[in-house]
Amino acid sequence: MTFQIHKLTHPISYTQYHQNNVSHNNSQNNCAPYKPKQLQSRNLPYLNSNNILYFTPAFGQLKNGHIKKFNLNGKTILITGGTGTIGNYLINTLLENYSPEKIIVYSRDEMKQHVMKMQNKNKSKLCFIIGDVRDEEALSRAFKNVDVVIHTAAMKHVPICEENPEEAVKTNIDGARNIINAALKNNVQRVLAISSDKAASPSNLYGATKFVSEKLFTNANKYSQNEKTIFSCVRLGNVVGSRGSIIPLFREQAKSGTIKITDKDMTRFFMTPQQASNLILSSIEIMNGAEIFVPKLKNTSILDLAKQIAKDAKIQYIGARPGEKLDEEFISKVEEKNTLDLNDRYAILTKDAFENRSTLWREGKELKKDYNYSSSNIDFKMTEKELKELISNV
Repeated sequence: MTFQIHKLTHPISYTQYHQNNVSHNNSQNNCAPYKPKQLQSRNLPYLNSNNILYFTPAFGQLKNGHIKKFNLNGKTILITGGTGTIGNYLINTLLENYSPEKIIVYSRDEMKQHVMKMQNKNKSKLCFIIGDVRDEEALSRAFKNVDVVIHTAAMKHVPICEENPEEAVKTNIDGARNIINAALKNNVQRVLAISSDKAASPSNLYGATKFVSEKLFTNANKYSQNEKTIFSCVRLGNVVGSRGSIIPLFREQAKSGTIKITDKDMTRFFMTPQQASNLILSSIEIMNGAEIFVPKLKNTSILDLAKQIAKDAKIQYIGARPGEKLDEEFISKVEEKNTLDLNDRYAILTKDAFENRSTLWREGKELKKDYNYSSSNIDFKMTEKELKELISNV
């Protein structure tokens, strides 16, 4: 059964999806065969209205009201940029909480792939392909008999993107087009592209490329033959503990007795890699196509973060980097009118999908006028206890 985008007259039950959602994968590989089993809801902490920091979405049809429309069990899942921090967490979560047929790590760094292979010698479901998202032909070969693509590969470093705009465009925009073409050609069932809060009202090249990438992916649904392939996106906040992220950087700087920050008033949203992994996988399970999913997170000032990491260190202000905002917003003013609150996350919809929200997202609530989901909004500010807990996770 193929889930129909924007054409549902009523929600399809979880049981119906489970009974009909059988893997079409018939590829030959060395991975252990998948044995179908009854899909059960996992007993994970539920995100409540008073706890928007620790994003752990519920699975199946639970308190959040979402209907699971896609079963990741028995599927071949390809992760672009799979050797990165988020890729590692996705792989671990898939192997621990699901029964995938195969997980393909697609990336261009042979050393990182070698290290991951050595660390996962006994995990036969892991397969590795060297390739670049800039190469559409290589992607088309890699996507053969793939059910799900999670697109994490990108140039993400803001100053490097500013200094190398052509390279950022080739990876983040041309790469997105190549992913779309290869997915359509191979009838991949689900494609989820990873974006950033910097795509909302972008002020730097990285954010601009992600904004364009989102448009490409959400628009790609119209080209899917018989709606076999559907595309959606997820915006992430700053992922703590990832390579080059701020907490490890501040800890290293603190050894010298001085921490360098850009501006005393700068604020950001933060999330852990596991929160990002949970958001990504659960969004694949519930996506209709063309959504941009946004997590519910809390914010903090960079100054508060620095002081919490090293209370006795001196603070040196170095000024904002090129294209860097003082505050980040997850949902722009323009997007607010087409955004739904889905209890444990937000979903930015296309105009058509928003008009059909009563059938596509019955659990969704419209945002109030002038809703300000910005890192400067004190309504979303972390308490000191929450900030300490965030830091302790890294």
